[in-house]
Amino acid sequence: MKRYFTAFVAAAFVSGAAWAQSSADATVKAAVEGTVKAMQADPQARGGDMARITQVVQTHFVPATDFQRTTRIAIGKPWATATPEQQQKLYEQFQLLLVKTYAASLSQLRDTAVTFKFQPSSTATGAKDTVVQSHVISSGGDDAIDYRLTHTPTGWKIYDINMMGAWLIQVYQTQFADQIAKGGIDGLIKFLVDHNARS
Repeated sequence: MKRYFTAFVAAAFVSGAAWAQSSADATVKAAVEGTVKAMQADPQARGGDMARITQVVQTHFVPATDFQRTTRIAIGKPWATATPEQQQKLYEQFQLLLVKTYAASLSQLRDTAVTFKFQPSSTATGAKDTVVQSHVISSGGDDAIDYRLTHTPTGWKIYDINMMGAWLIQVYQTQFADQIAKGGIDGLIKFLVDHNARS
């Protein structure tokens, strides 16, 4: 599990300057290298300060994602029945969950030598959705990671990641569906709030 999260995080983070580039491949490459470099260059983050590592995630990762899209897809049809207030709460709590998860995982890379290989994507001209493939090579082995990106008015943004054959959104869809079945939208919100409070 540790290797899973290490590879996931190494490939998932995005530098603030990268996400507006026109090429999805260039966005992913700069994302991976830029954020890990930012953490390793920060003395507090490199020393294991989780508050600082979380700040690195918020600064370099969150602005480069489309978490609203991620949240909407992960929740599925029930999203349309949620009130605007419920939707906002779901978005905020899901984003917080991901930020905390990424920060904890990123902390494992403080002193780890990691290299990356990127495969050119076959994104068609004018495409609004694409997948970029990469490999994260570390002492733990060679891990293949796919990124799904959407093209927005401000450039390409990552909204889903495939690790070990499992897309992130699909993993959360199952968990969210179970919580909604038990307690509706409010039940899912409570689940996320409680989970974030524990972590």
